[in-house]
Amino acid sequence: MNRRSKKFKVLSISATKAIACPSLALAKFSLLVCVMTVHARRMFTKNMIEFLIVYFAHERKSTMITRKSNREIEMMHQAGKLLARCHKEIKKMIKPGITTMDIDRFVEKFLKENGATPEQKGYNGYEYATCASINDEICHGFPREEKLKNGDIVTIDMVVNLKGALADSAWTYVVGEADEETERLLEVTKTALYKGIEAAVPGNRIGDIGHAIQEYAEGEGFSVVREFTGHGIGSTIHEDPQIPHFGLPGKGARLKEGMVITIEPMINEGTWKSKMDDNNWTARTIDGKRSAQYEHTLAITKDGPILLTDQDTIEE
Repeated sequence: MNRRSKKFKVLSISATKAIACPSLALAKFSLLVCVMTVHARRMFTKNMIEFLIVYFAHERKSTMITRKSNREIEMMHQAGKLLARCHKEIKKMIKPGITTMDIDRFVEKFLKENGATPEQKGYNGYEYATCASINDEICHGFPREEKLKNGDIVTIDMVVNLKGALADSAWTYVVGEADEETERLLEVTKTALYKGIEAAVPGNRIGDIGHAIQEYAEGEGFSVVREFTGHGIGSTIHEDPQIPHFGLPGKGARLKEGMVITIEPMINEGTWKSKMDDNNWTARTIDGKRSAQYEHTLAITKDGPILLTDQDTIEE
């Protein structure tokens, strides 16, 4: 193994932080160059070029908010309608004794029969057509053969690819009968989603969405997950911008006509903090209390937000 000087090691550590805070990292690099020996500067040249590539790629990516044409939005709407139909079928399946693997197999079969594919299957190595998060699992739960019990809550999240157009929606279901506490958690979570959607109009900023959700949910005695956000969506699952479900009004990028985003608040009974399972996918509440989530894909238009995954417009 080659040996590196302490100064060069510090330089490398700064480079790895470039994505999180590129401007600060660039300032640190400039300072380091001033105190380097001639030999260290020679060693630095190659790595500085690599850093600049990362830096400018980040700067470019952070401003790449792609606005969709009417045709693209309509194609995504068709994918969203299919996704909404799938959720309505899943609702009929939810009962004690069923497994989330049963649901996952159904979703893959349903999408195939309708000319679509589960976009998240294979995404960064993910193996399933759905995410299935039970009780204290916040998101990205793996489908499994464990039978659901009366009183459980389960969130089914999926991304549908229909002829290259994507739509994304998650929905929390009660297994069997719900007690009063469960009903309230789900009611507040769903209302929080629609509070956020109401703020998704041209001229508002991304922070207005998160503020509307946070103010309502915390006012009802619940907490809002911080680590996972909504996002832009189009030809790929995750596009700019990120849509936090908390924050300050009037902050962030301005919402413009043609943007397509997801709003997907995860609301917890206890603290908002989470921990990660050993599979490096599934996040769960740190205190073991339950979490619920509802998500829509929506288009920003001059007439207000259009829900591309609206289940209420789908006939039985």
